[in-house]
Amino acid sequence: MIAGLLLAAGAGRRYGMPKALVDGGAWLRHAVAVLSQGGCDPVLVVVGAQADEVLPLVPESAGTVVAADWAEGMGASLRTGLDELGHSAPAQVQAALVHLVDLPDVEASVVRRLIALASATVVARAGFDGRPGHPVLLGRQHWADIVSSARGDRGARDWLAGRSDLIVVDCSDLASGIDVDRR
Repeated sequence: MIAGLLLAAGAGRRYGMPKALVDGGAWLRHAVAVLSQGGCDPVLVVVGAQADEVLPLVPESAGTVVAADWAEGMGASLRTGLDELGHSAPAQVQAALVHLVDLPDVEASVVRRLIALASATVVARAGFDGRPGHPVLLGRQHWADIVSSARGDRGARDWLAGRSDLIVVDCSDLASGIDVDRR
């Protein structure tokens, strides 16, 4: 089993609003569907900024957790989500696929390509035209280490940097992987 972890807690300062609220939650619902249709179960959504408005938009098929320290950046969301999965995900969940709410052109085919590599020790990420991107597949063995190291708005970037076991899976034929930061 592979858990889907959707990070949707940011305020979207450059965008002008939380991206989880874009088009009445359309990006949020799309990202949850991408994870589910790609083979992730369970799916957990991390919310933060304007959580009271975002929570009702999360599809019932997904669980939620609020990152109280969301304003710190993506690291806080990642810590909150992996910590929650570490406590609540069934033992059969061997990895988490971390996805971002602001990647509207990433589809379930990208998720399926990545989770084909799933194991408790895997470290893999999508690549697009030679640049690293999301989603990122993190084996359960690494969750505690990532939780202890994720800081600021860098998420797991520092943890991933220079890892000899990181597999970059080219997904350029499936999506652009470009996150939408501005309207």
